Amino acid sequence: MAGNRGRSRAAAAAGVVGELLITLGVVLGLFVAYSLWWTNVLADRHAATEAGQLRRQWSQQQPATDGSKKPGDSAVRHPHFATGDSVGFLHVPAMGKDFTVLIRMGTGTDILNEGVAGVYQEPYAAAMPWAKVGNFALAAHRDGHGAKFHNLDKVHKGDSVVVETADTWYVYRVDSSLPETSKFNTGVVAPVPEGSGYTKPGKYITLTTCTPVYTSRYRMAVWGTLVRTVPVDAKRTPPAELR
Repeated sequence: MAGNRGRSRAAAAAGVVGELLITLGVVLGLFVAYSLWWTNVLADRHAATEAGQLRRQWSQQQPATDGSKKPGDSAVRHPHFATGDSVGFLHVPAMGKDFTVLIRMGTGTDILNEGVAGVYQEPYAAAMPWAKVGNFALAAHRDGHGAKFHNLDKVHKGDSVVVETADTWYVYRVDSSLPETSKFNTGVVAPVPEGSGYTKPGKYITLTTCTPVYTSRYRMAVWGTLVRTVPVDAKRTPPAELR
């Protein structure tokens, strides 16, 4: 009898452990689904709303370029942007034929979690595309919260990166990339980004995200140089790189 009772207790304990493991597995599964799917849904909804508001705002403005001023020149109208403000759109064909992401000021979690590419404001304040010289440095999540830079590793030398603002298309050509570096390596977003191969000031763009996939252990970076600007016309006809 004592042996039977012992076996019964052991079986009951095993059953409890099994139920706990199943419950834990369900909880972990729900957490993964939330992190990698539902946060994307929420972020994409929010970003779409913000993008729509920006495009409506632009449609109500007078054309910023009428041929009398050089696109990208400081004389063309460019407002001051504060943290959280929408700046424009980033187009990267190598990450998808119609890849477009809203650009907003700041790289805080509250901003990046809304499915956008954020403009670095520290430790180096990014130079806006229309500045005479500098590095327009951006960051976005690789997984979850929109995962806008999930395919950043597919962007290679020679690929085009286009920034769309109210009045100008800024066309960059990718020059180099860094597959992996310390997340504390702030030099990758410096005015003359370290590791890029650039040796003097220029008109650069930097795209950064976490790596490897599904972790935030390291950072990767992609660098490019501005090669031309195209005025925005009444129909917002994209440059050839996006057609």
